[in-house]
Amino acid sequence: MTIALSLRPLRVAFFNMLTRGPRPLVLCGPSGSGKSTLIQRMCNEFPNTFGFSISHTTRAPRPGEEHGKQYYFTTKEKMQDGINKGEFIETATFNNNMYGTSKQAIENVMNSGRMCVLDIDIEGVKQIKRTTLDPLLVFIKPPSIQQLEKRLKARNTETQESLHRRLAIAVQEIKYGEEPGNFHLTIINDDVDQAYNQLREFILEELKQYNMQDTH
Repeated sequence: MTIALSLRPLRVAFFNMLTRGPRPLVLCGPSGSGKSTLIQRMCNEFPNTFGFSISHTTRAPRPGEEHGKQYYFTTKEKMQDGINKGEFIETATFNNNMYGTSKQAIENVMNSGRMCVLDIDIEGVKQIKRTTLDPLLVFIKPPSIQQLEKRLKARNTETQESLHRRLAIAVQEIKYGEEPGNFHLTIINDDVDQAYNQLREFILEELKQYNMQDTH
C-alpha cells in the first residue's frame, strides 16, 4: 500500500532552489540489491560532494542503526501529521511501517552545497516523477531473484512471511526497472566493485558541469 502524495502543498521555492545546483540522485532497487553499500562507498570517497537524504520511518531501529543516521525514527502519528501538512515529497507503507522523504531532509543536503542522494522504492520514484524535482534515476538490479533471496536471508532480519513479501515485490520492481525510459541507468549489482565503478563514472560525468568531481 502506498500513501497518496498531495502535490498541492509542494513549495515552488523548494524546487527553484534545487534547480540551482546539481540534480539530485535517486537510487532505487529491491531490498537487498546493494543500494546502501553503493551509497556509502560514494559518500565515503566524496564526502564533500555527496550528501545522503535521510528518510523517515515508523519501524523500529535494527541493531546498529541510529536515529538521524540511517533513518529518522518516528511514530505513525507524527509522520501522518507531517504528511497532512505537505512536508514529504514521497511516502510509502511496507509491512505496516511508514517510510518517506521529507523536503527538509533534501534541503539540508542542498544547503550544504552537495549533491543530494536519495534511496527510495519504486512507488517513491513514481511519486517524484509527478513533481518538478527532476532527479537522475538509477536502478540497482540484483543478478537474480535467487541471489537476492540469499542476501535477504543472510541479514537475519526477515521472517519467512516478510521474506516472501519482499521477493514478490522485488519481481514487480525489477519489471518496472527494466522498462525503457523509467531510469537513466540500470546497474546489475553482481560484483560490487564493478557496480560502484559504473555508478561512479555516470555521476562524475554529470558533475563535470558543476566542477564538483574533484572536491573530495
